[in-house]
Amino acid sequence: MCGIVAIVGDRPAAQRLFDGLKRLEYRGYDSAGICTVHDGELDRRRAEGKLENLGRELTAHPLPGEIGIAHTRWATHGAPTVGNAHPHIVGPVALVHNGIIENFKPLRDELIAEGRHFNSETDSEVVAHLVAREVERGAGPEEAVASVLPRLIGAFAIAFLFRDHPDLVIGARMGAPLTVGYGEGENYLGSDALALAPLTQRIAYLDEGDWVVAKREGVQIFDRENRPVSREIVTSGATSAPIEKGNYRHYMQKEIFEQPIVVAQTLQSYVRPFEGVVALPDMGFDLAGVKRITIVACGTSYYAGLVAKYWFEQFARVSVDIDVASEFRYRDPVLEPGGLALFISQSGETADTLAALRHARSQDQTIAVVVNVPTSSMAREADLLLPTHAGPEIGVASTKAFTCQLAVLAAFAANLARAKGRLDAAAEADIVAHLQEAPAALNAALATDEEIEGMAHLVAPARDVLYLGRGPDFPMALEGALKLKEISYIHAEGYAAGEMKHGPIALIDDQVPVIVLAPSGPLFEKTVSNMQEVRARGGRIVLISDADGVAEAGEGCMATITMPKVHPLIAPLVYAVPVQLLAYHVAVFKGTDVDQPRNLAKSVTVE
Repeated sequence: MCGIVAIVGDRPAAQRLFDGLKRLEYRGYDSAGICTVHDGELDRRRAEGKLENLGRELTAHPLPGEIGIAHTRWATHGAPTVGNAHPHIVGPVALVHNGIIENFKPLRDELIAEGRHFNSETDSEVVAHLVAREVERGAGPEEAVASVLPRLIGAFAIAFLFRDHPDLVIGARMGAPLTVGYGEGENYLGSDALALAPLTQRIAYLDEGDWVVAKREGVQIFDRENRPVSREIVTSGATSAPIEKGNYRHYMQKEIFEQPIVVAQTLQSYVRPFEGVVALPDMGFDLAGVKRITIVACGTSYYAGLVAKYWFEQFARVSVDIDVASEFRYRDPVLEPGGLALFISQSGETADTLAALRHARSQDQTIAVVVNVPTSSMAREADLLLPTHAGPEIGVASTKAFTCQLAVLAAFAANLARAKGRLDAAAEADIVAHLQEAPAALNAALATDEEIEGMAHLVAPARDVLYLGRGPDFPMALEGALKLKEISYIHAEGYAAGEMKHGPIALIDDQVPVIVLAPSGPLFEKTVSNMQEVRARGGRIVLISDADGVAEAGEGCMATITMPKVHPLIAPLVYAVPVQLLAYHVAVFKGTDVDQPRNLAKSVTVE
């Protein structure tokens, strides 16, 4: 996704910044720009489209200066225009930003009320205004940034440049990666080590909430409490490796922690927060005429489809069939002409799913696909392409691709409901508001990481583990069990909680951990009753709920994991985090190969 490069140097910066952006092209982008400080002025070049357009702009209008910031933008708030491209300049401050500022609307309203004017449609410009306002009131750059960061809600990586300080770049990260590079007489910031590889091999990865002051002679890092801290300087080895683990032990762990930022970026391509509406890409058919949806997927993507079935039927009142792709063609399903067939795949190349897509096409179905690779076979054959924008996922066990699929499917369900006349403007705006809350809720869920790591030893010795849930949490129980099976090799099964007494309860004894996903709400009491049935037979319960649920039903559990209290629409995204973390830490405790578990491949391209 979006990429950031910054240089505080002793020689011309523009071309080197441009080269750094070239190394970030894999993230995807639709505009780019560079800003430098020269002769007491902020000077900027921006262009839509590919980097060669920016390159031509730099050739026609060279950009002097030895200090600068650069950015490749993938449009979220605002179309991919030059005016919305980064860097943004507000008075004495320039900024590049990767991520989403969820509370930008009240901040923007506050600034407009003071008479400040905005030149873009982006959430990013709000941050530039806030910092510029502090500088104009007399604050130094460090003081200005330190006062503004606590006001920002969301997931972001930011780099600031200051007109009156030609030896200073300030960076900050919360939920999005930012790397510090150390050179001789100059220093750097980048979205990852790959961007900085031509400049330096000596890097440090900022921790969550860190911010950094980079000057030519040195670097000072502060934590979220503004205390000076040290972060280990390592050799990046990024020359040949396109994607790095950073300071994470495994790619899977890194990808779990990337979820706030990638979900934010995915959502912002499907929602218009100013208008309070959901907006899908242009399509050549009328959603209002859709009477039935057939969902087809494999593995984790299938469980995303199961959650979507609840959403489509609840919000749009459209009937939904769902099939595992490997079974779909062979049961010779009845497909009404003109129906909508929805295919979900991380790679867009999954053989079973691709074959099912082609079968549906032969049966006069309109084809929609949710994929993470917009150039994939499924994407090319679709009538409606719904990309997830999760970025490259290296870990075989899907994490961030799954939550991004859920984000896209939630937006699709809302759009379908509006098209079917089941959602008025106020209800749609309410859904958009809740979707916008998801990244912050994911960040809050990730705060349970150490707690979950501490309970991994309780689950790791088990031969069998059961997961229970009701409603949309039933598919999440299936997904949690799959994650545990994939990477820890413990047999695990997910069940609808009400089905326990119809057979699976025979498996319960004091050696079987039972993971219960039960956010407080209309289904909570029924799930608690099922928990009591398990407890009466000696089952060891791990309850995953919000504070209200834990307070009501947590007594007597082997362990509890407290999630933020969220709207039911985004609960599946949030509750994905603890089941991912539990599987991850159990696998680490057992010493299995987390990123490349036995017998599994990332993309299944044979039937």
